[in-house]
Amino acid sequence: MANQIARKLRKNETLAERRLWQQLRPLKAEGFHFRRQVPIDHLIVDFACYSARLVIEVDGGQHNTDEGLRTDAARDDHLYFQGFNVLRFWNNEVLGNIEGVMYLIREALQAPYPHPNPSPQGGGA
Repeated sequence: MANQIARKLRKNETLAERRLWQQLRPLKAEGFHFRRQVPIDHLIVDFACYSARLVIEVDGGQHNTDEGLRTDAARDDHLYFQGFNVLRFWNNEVLGNIEGVMYLIREALQAPYPHPNPSPQGGGA
């Protein structure tokens, strides 16, 4: 079911999602393979790079409501506890400042991201 929804979302992507996807695809040559409209548990995220444990969401105005902000915070918390870092950008940021957006994404790809549930013995997961 989630895969069918993800396929439908890929066919109906926004202009901002399409613009960001064009910028993310070349990162594969650097070892960062992004997927778009990715099912993770009960959620579908806009973009995910599993090797970097990074999720990128591109949000429109509907996310800037009390309900939207609460929903996004719960999604981000769930993804964090699955070991993902989440970056959120507004549509107008992607469309008007793609260079700045890509700068922040590249920084996130290079930064080590601690596992949310470290081993009690130390030394990582």
